[in-house]
Amino acid sequence: MPIYEYKCRKCGKQFEVMQGITDDAVKECTFCKGPVDKLISLSSFQLKGSGWYVTDYGGKKPSVSESKEETSSVKRRVNLPSRRARRNKYDNICNKSPF
Repeated sequence: MPIYEYKCRKCGKQFEVMQGITDDAVKECTFCKGPVDKLISLSSFQLKGSGWYVTDYGGKKPSVSESKEETSSVKRRVNLPSRRARRNKYDNICNKSPF
């Protein structure tokens, strides 16, 4: 059964009610009998079994030999034009009139 959260407009207290999906919403506070609003809350769930990223790949760390191979194959950083140079080039292109 889902758990729904409500907040009282009169006393401001929040409370939870375990209700079926087809049950009517709670209309009054369980503490002061004032009007209530249904809150939207985060749901929690857990992925169980195989086939999910968390269970199959998420916690695995590369072996020492794999990490050495990766560091030796790192390529040299390419020198890109500065942000200002790229911006000036963009402005020159956009400001030219086609006529």
